[in-house]
Amino acid sequence: MAQTRRAGKAEAPAGPRAEPATVASSGPRILKKYPNRRLYDTQLSSYITLADVKTMVLSAEHFEVRDAKTGEDLTRSILLQIILEEETGGVPIFSAPMLSQLIRFYGHAMQGMMGSYLEKNLQTFTDIQARLAEQSKGLYDPAAQSPELWAQFLNGQAPVVQGLMGNYMEQSRNMFVQLQEQMAKQAGALFPGMPGFVPPKR
Repeated sequence: MAQTRRAGKAEAPAGPRAEPATVASSGPRILKKYPNRRLYDTQLSSYITLADVKTMVLSAEHFEVRDAKTGEDLTRSILLQIILEEETGGVPIFSAPMLSQLIRFYGHAMQGMMGSYLEKNLQTFTDIQARLAEQSKGLYDPAAQSPELWAQFLNGQAPVVQGLMGNYMEQSRNMFVQLQEQMAKQAGALFPGMPGFVPPKR
């Protein structure tokens, strides 16, 4: 009995298949990283570059980078790649002594605390930047510009910046004191009765 053969579809090449357009949701935008080091945007169903990921960061878009095979979260490593490109290609933020100091904290007892300290400081600095931008946004609107507005803004900037930076320094000092207190508590638990582990006074 003769068998009727069905026309089979050709095997798709290795790599991501076109995925249906995802419905907008509150979840993060998923980027998949393949062994060939290329990044695939599941929302656009196309490959993207590291520059595209940088654009997402600048626009404050929530996304995650995952290994296409294992599902492992690779977001941090991709962000570090962007930082490395920025540090080597433009005006660096991190000096060599600063990077050396950061490296010394890896494996140190204060590693976790230092990460939290730096994150809170960066958030505070970002808040200051946002407040300054909010106060000066009217200056970028041609319809709202006037000599009086400029004079008012420039005259007010010195005390405003001084006040904001004063608050920033105070918050930074408080965070550092909290770190010291946490270290003192941990040391007191490990070495009860041992002198020298008195929490600092505020």
